[in-house]
Amino acid sequence: QVQLVESGGGLVQAGGSLRLSCVASVRTFTSYRMAWFRQAPGKEREFIAAMSWSGTISDYADSVKGRFTISRENAKNTVYLQMDSLQPEDTAVYYCAARHAFQATYEHWGMGTQVTVSS
Repeated sequence: QVQLVESGGGLVQAGGSLRLSCVASVRTFTSYRMAWFRQAPGKEREFIAAMSWSGTISDYADSVKGRFTISRENAKNTVYLQMDSLQPEDTAVYYCAARHAFQATYEHWGMGTQVTVSS
């Protein structure tokens, strides 16, 4: 069973930064592609960023490209999301997700961490 626990959310002013962390309780962290999603009030959950098991391949939503950076530290079973130049429209609950190398969809999700950006 894969358990994901996010941390690092909070309240920040527009233009500020936050770094989210997600720790995975899994034996073979490197078997999983890791990703971040977010869900704003009244909106559907949307993809933000993902990273391959090796950390060499990453992908971003256009809305965050150039502002957010995903990274992972396999020795610590941890994936990060560095968020810079935050804007009020980035306000959402941010979720960490894991997808096994043999799976087509993200099957494992954390409980989420709230990020609120004030104007």
